[in-house]
Amino acid sequence: MKPALLRWPLARRLLFVPPVMLGVGVVALLATQREVPQRKGTPEVSRAARVIEVAPVDVAPRVMAHGVARPADIWRAVAEVQGRVIEVHPELAAGGLLERGETLLKIDPTEYELASAQLQADLNQVASQIHELETQRENEQGLLKIEEQSLRTTQQELARLESLHRRSVSDTQLDQQRRVVLAQEHNVKRMENSLKIIPEKIKTLQAVRQIKEAALKQAELNLAKTVLKAPMDCQLGPTQVQVGQFVTAGEVLFEAHGTQVAEIEAQVPPAQVRNLMAPAQSFRLPMTVSTQTVRKALDVEVKVRLRAGDYSAEWKGRFSRLREKMDPQTRTVGLVVAVDRPYEKAVPGQRPPLLAGAFCEVELRGPPRRKRIVIPRSALHGGEVYVVNDEGRLERRPVEVEFAQGDFLCLQSGLTAGETLIVSDITPAIEGMLIEPTLDQELRRAITAEAAGMGEL
Repeated sequence: MKPALLRWPLARRLLFVPPVMLGVGVVALLATQREVPQRKGTPEVSRAARVIEVAPVDVAPRVMAHGVARPADIWRAVAEVQGRVIEVHPELAAGGLLERGETLLKIDPTEYELASAQLQADLNQVASQIHELETQRENEQGLLKIEEQSLRTTQQELARLESLHRRSVSDTQLDQQRRVVLAQEHNVKRMENSLKIIPEKIKTLQAVRQIKEAALKQAELNLAKTVLKAPMDCQLGPTQVQVGQFVTAGEVLFEAHGTQVAEIEAQVPPAQVRNLMAPAQSFRLPMTVSTQTVRKALDVEVKVRLRAGDYSAEWKGRFSRLREKMDPQTRTVGLVVAVDRPYEKAVPGQRPPLLAGAFCEVELRGPPRRKRIVIPRSALHGGEVYVVNDEGRLERRPVEVEFAQGDFLCLQSGLTAGETLIVSDITPAIEGMLIEPTLDQELRRAITAEAAGMGEL
């Protein structure tokens, strides 16, 4: 069955077309005349950040370490001779402070005085024997001259008799004169032999004298060793030596600590030791390494501090030497620093002396590094820093660190003076994002002061 519209006549069906076309035209006209809505852009939001202005400063490389004070000189008093103690110093007790040259104790010297006296008597006897031989030699030399003169006379008489033998001198007279000459020659020869023996006897006695003199010197040394004196200004350790006590040679009597120099061994990582050396210094150890060459390479200022309760004391120190090996547990190097005259600045009740066993803080300061760029440690992000460029936007900048110290980093390259460094931790840090900077002057002053070596690490 057909729809009702199709059953209508054609003329009647065409009556619907004009209204439809009119409606379509009106809709098209309205569509062309209506206003297109304008899209509004989203405004760019800036991120607030704390910043500091980069400026070059003079950096003082410093290392803080700790160590225990000990005396540089430790003297173990050993008895070099045996004997009974007859006298002791009134301050010979633990903690006693003594000056160099003071007599600490005396051992009975009687035995050694007797030995010295006996050897001195032996030397006098040898000297007397030598003098006797020298006198004998002089006398026999005089007698030898007389005998030689007599021999010449008898020889002349023999020659005269031999010339007269055929005319008026008998054989008996000639033989008798010959016997006289022979006897005189024998006397001369005997005296010459005696004179030859005397120098050998003198040499033997001189050798005996040298032996006696050496023995006398040893006896005098032993006698001097009966008096024990302080070899330096020192403070005594525990001792039990008393008057009447018998001591043997080689016996340790007590220990004394020198008060002129105190030492502290500070353990420092090798990297920090390197930072203390001037970068321009090309230090190569020569073929023969000495303590002086090491001191020249590690030219540092040293300060030693002792903190106890509500007071502290500070001493100026000096680098003494480098230990022979690294600590196997901490992998650190031992730097031995010395403090001269640690007792001089002591003030009773206010400032203690630098006693052995005191736990000290050691500050090592190397030569200053001029005009360096320093930044806070927190401003470094994986080898990069964030700076604010001329357009006020974030820029990521790779930097190279020369060394780290305390709360700051000393840069070798990457930043120049006058740039603005972001010190806030911006997350996420997008390249080109707009930054609203706020100067952090307090942080800037703190970093500059720390880099200049002020305050504590």
